[in-house]
Amino acid sequence: MYDGKHSRNIIRKAFRESAQVKLAFLEDYEDRILEVAQIMATCIRDGNKIILFGNGGSAADSQHIAAEIVGRFKRERRALPAIALTTDTSILTAVGNDYGFEEIFSRQVEALCTPGDVAIGISTSGNSPNVLKGIKMAHDYGATTVAFTGRTGGKLAQVAHYAFMVPSYETPRIQECHITLGHVLCELIDELLG
Repeated sequence: MYDGKHSRNIIRKAFRESAQVKLAFLEDYEDRILEVAQIMATCIRDGNKIILFGNGGSAADSQHIAAEIVGRFKRERRALPAIALTTDTSILTAVGNDYGFEEIFSRQVEALCTPGDVAIGISTSGNSPNVLKGIKMAHDYGATTVAFTGRTGGKLAQVAHYAFMVPSYETPRIQECHITLGHVLCELIDELLG
């Protein structure tokens, strides 16, 4: 039987928790968000690109953010260079089959990354082996590396130049904050590039 009160409690709890996590994140990372946005804008201004990757919901976030950068965010402007390494099924399956799933991002980074690029690895746990390898490879190729992760940051926060650790252990709350962070970075890039 349908219990409207219980359902309403679920709804209210989810929205409250999401808002609380985002406000706590803002307190911890406002300055770093601006710093990373400036690095991303400089990267684009200098003729480089943004590379994004992650698994599952983080793959979707990578694609979403890349689409906002290439297409547009809020206002008309020229297309900007960004690529999500999660979109080419032929590459993903060939590399996964021939080299192993842990190599699906690092192999693409090896092919596409140049010094001055910004590589964003997204992992709620911070311990996804393929994201870690991709970030390490990007670091070796001279990119500025950024981690979007959860509470403790995992190994990813230790290897990236800049880490954003959402103060939650719950994957939905972490992912909700990650996409808000992505949107804010997109808006700041537009502002900084004029």
